[in-house]
Amino acid sequence: MKRIIISGGGTGGHIFPAISIADALRDSGTDCEILFVGANGKMEMERVPKAGYKIIGLPVAGLQRKLTLKNLALPFKVIESIRKAKAIISDFKPDAVVGVGGYASAPLLWAASSMKIPCLIQEQNSYAGLTNRKLAGRVEKICVAYDGMDKFFPAGKILFTGNPIRKDINPPTPGQRAEGYKYYGLDPEKKTLFVVGGSLGARTLNESVQKWILERGDKAGFQILWQSGKYYKNEIEGFLKQHPCPAVKNCTFIDRMDLAYAVADVIVSRAGAGTISELCVEGKATIFVPSPNVAEDHQRHNAMALVEKDAAMMVLDADAREKLMDTAEALLADPGKIALMEQNIIKLGRKHAAEEIATEVLKLCNN
Repeated sequence: MKRIIISGGGTGGHIFPAISIADALRDSGTDCEILFVGANGKMEMERVPKAGYKIIGLPVAGLQRKLTLKNLALPFKVIESIRKAKAIISDFKPDAVVGVGGYASAPLLWAASSMKIPCLIQEQNSYAGLTNRKLAGRVEKICVAYDGMDKFFPAGKILFTGNPIRKDINPPTPGQRAEGYKYYGLDPEKKTLFVVGGSLGARTLNESVQKWILERGDKAGFQILWQSGKYYKNEIEGFLKQHPCPAVKNCTFIDRMDLAYAVADVIVSRAGAGTISELCVEGKATIFVPSPNVAEDHQRHNAMALVEKDAAMMVLDADAREKLMDTAEALLADPGKIALMEQNIIKLGRKHAAEEIATEVLKLCNN
């Protein structure tokens, strides 16, 4: 029996890779007991149990960017979290510890490394997060998804594995494409733009589509599958009631992402690391609109890593309302450019990242 702690969270970009690694360990053929450690009150405390794993929360919190009294309590929370992390490690007795980034992983990895437990961290982004940069000197292995990460981490510790993705993500088949048209009520004779803003939605993407509907929607030569997000549900439904557009199929949430990817000729998306990893495996021509509201502007760095390889295009958030839909329309009309982007992006796909990371974790256990 191998005992493994996985720590991190705060956002889906950290939680879903962590769960994928846990699933790969569970399915590896090695008998594993897995414990998650996260931050109290954060989404991992709900999502991890739903995935079938036990989780313990620490009182750690992130540093607020604005001056606030909450920052005064941070050192005390960190000290208490390290104390609790050491108690968890003493009780669980892990053979190895995995950190997936985010401030929730810092106390646990710090405590584990000080107690001589072998540790591995997984960095999803092309611009390494602060927590992982600080922990790099204390861990045995660092799994990354982008080239050039030796500017953040010791080169001898780096393993290029890619980011873990969901098992149902694969290059689409002709059968899926036909099923997708039917499932989403789309016209198989028209080209399809898939605009995806994430589960909550993205205001910039929504406003770009709304502007297009008002100015050109009735003249559209293509169709849009528009995932506008639950945060904007009432607003977008009200807008479409006032301005109906037959070329647009709106969904608050996409429950069959595999079929949405299958019907898309071009995709417009934010540039989170997990999303990019999925699109690389899907092999889809994509225009990224990086969110400006993330730490260290890492979405722009993620997108640029693909743009520099002619594997994607990018429109900055500040320019999107004026340029995004024009850029998408021009790309839809250029099958040669689409084909080139598809050929280049699929070369970057790493379907079995979770299994590769799990293998490295088990090696640490055995050592």
